[in-house]
Amino acid sequence: MAQSRRGGSAADDAGKLMLRVTLALLMLFHGYAKIRNGVSGIEGMLTGAGLPAWLAYGVYIGEVLAPLLLLLGWYARVGGVIIAINMVFAVALAHSKQFLDLTKTGGWALELQAFFLICGLVVALIGPGRYAVNNR
Repeated sequence: MAQSRRGGSAADDAGKLMLRVTLALLMLFHGYAKIRNGVSGIEGMLTGAGLPAWLAYGVYIGEVLAPLLLLLGWYARVGGVIIAINMVFAVALAHSKQFLDLTKTGGWALELQAFFLICGLVVALIGPGRYAVNNR
């Protein structure tokens, strides 16, 4: 395999790009829904858990800003961490009762949430690769 400037192969860099773009686009759909419909439901979950309602606006950071960072490859590691933190809040507030549940077809009820959380952590660990605005 051809080596990139940073020492990884071109395939490694292409894989990192594919991971970043996939995670970003899938998360942006959720962010778009929050932009269109607001965050009042999240505010209710937060206040029900004894947290301030204004924290709900953090969802825009986790579901809009962080995915844009990943798409650009600009501070993608930071974007990955933000997405992972966003998903910890989502699981704790909205999905905690489903942690041990399976779907009708046998899949884990939280597989989408787990995908977002783990992929965010993976991007944070491996970085954006060569096809990025910066390598942070």
